[in-house]
Amino acid sequence: MEITIRKRTLGTIPLLEVVPRKQRNDLLPLIIYYHGWQSSKELNLTQARYLAHQGFRVLLPDAMNHGARKQPVSKIPSLTFWQSIQSNLFEFGFIIDYFRKIGFVDDVIGVGGTSMGGITTCALLTHHPEIKAAACLMGSPKLLAYQERIVEHAERLNRYLPQDYYELLNWIPNYDLSLHPETLKGRPLFIWHGKQDQIVPYQHVADFAEEQKDLSNIHFTDEDEVHLVKTNTMREVTSFFVNELM
Repeated sequence: MEITIRKRTLGTIPLLEVVPRKQRNDLLPLIIYYHGWQSSKELNLTQARYLAHQGFRVLLPDAMNHGARKQPVSKIPSLTFWQSIQSNLFEFGFIIDYFRKIGFVDDVIGVGGTSMGGITTCALLTHHPEIKAAACLMGSPKLLAYQERIVEHAERLNRYLPQDYYELLNWIPNYDLSLHPETLKGRPLFIWHGKQDQIVPYQHVADFAEEQKDLSNIHFTDEDEVHLVKTNTMREVTSFFVNELM
């Protein structure tokens, strides 16, 4: 199957649309796939091609401060990081609305992402019941725990944090999937994490999987890997979306 990659700009959002060439103007199942911290949309093209070969329309947006929207990282710990995730949350509905208006998507919508993109994915699940299935790779459903980890690291290094840091980021608990597991409502969630991950703690994800072990819709898999997604895992993600959305 021949794949086409179209560059689009929706408002200020640069994205790549990866789709089977002969079906590029058809109504197809849609997956939005988010990249990681200090990465870019292009680095998810391999995953997008795997999915497009199975008949999905895949959208790869650049997060705020990344890729074509690259900006210097703030010296204030996590400001750029959380701003990038929150912008993804703001822009998700805008992207879906555009593709609905041009007739390319109806109600078959999936979301996935790596690292920061996996955190974005879990956060979106708390507020968007239109998402039918999701995949989180090297990310975390425990946003608040990850925020605490950042604070501890900043304090250990004697880095400046605003006095009202928690108030400025008071949206985070509302988007923490581990605090609101009921928002999943039976929707399938694929989670993959490396046991040797030093960037996003493996234990956060393992704890979430244990806390929700009675939920059959959560598919948790781990490997003795670092913060890196290999092609075999990408194929697993593809199979997951085919099984759940096709």
